[in-house]
Amino acid sequence: MADLEEEQVFGRRPKAPTVHEMGQNLDDLSAPELGERIDLLKAEIARLERAIDARNATRAAASAAFKT
Repeated sequence: MADLEEEQVFGRRPKAPTVHEMGQNLDDLSAPELGERIDLLKAEIARLERAIDARNATRAAASAAFKT
């Protein structure tokens, strides 16, 4: 009953974000859940690629600044 009262006051608790662990057993995941994992991993790959681009741009700018 306390949980119901808490939910009425504060609203429902947010769903925990989907987390994928490398090498995780996939047998218990449904096709839609696997699709969510793929989307999650694609977004993470894009984030990592942007970080690489930013570091390369920083290195190029530093090289240009110190080039004589």
